[in-house]
Amino acid sequence: MENLLRKGTSLTNKWNQLKKMISSGDVKPWDLLNPSTEYATEEEAKSRFSICEGCPKFSKMTKRCLECGCFMELKTKLKQASCPMSKW
Repeated sequence: MENLLRKGTSLTNKWNQLKKMISSGDVKPWDLLNPSTEYATEEEAKSRFSICEGCPKFSKMTKRCLECGCFMELKTKLKQASCPMSKW
């Protein structure tokens, strides 16, 4: 078990990302299921996603942010969302 939780392991990194996301004031994945969630305009979401695509912390294969762990095609559509790198 200790080997799994060693600093630098994938499991530890995922756990730290989850803790950071939950404690931040940013949006959460379950906000996508909330009927009262406000969405960004299509133009704003496309602009945000375009910025993500040019970021070194963006995984083109999974379309996820390596900083916060979010799926950016979804996160960029949420009006209250913000970039963990302060790019949008």
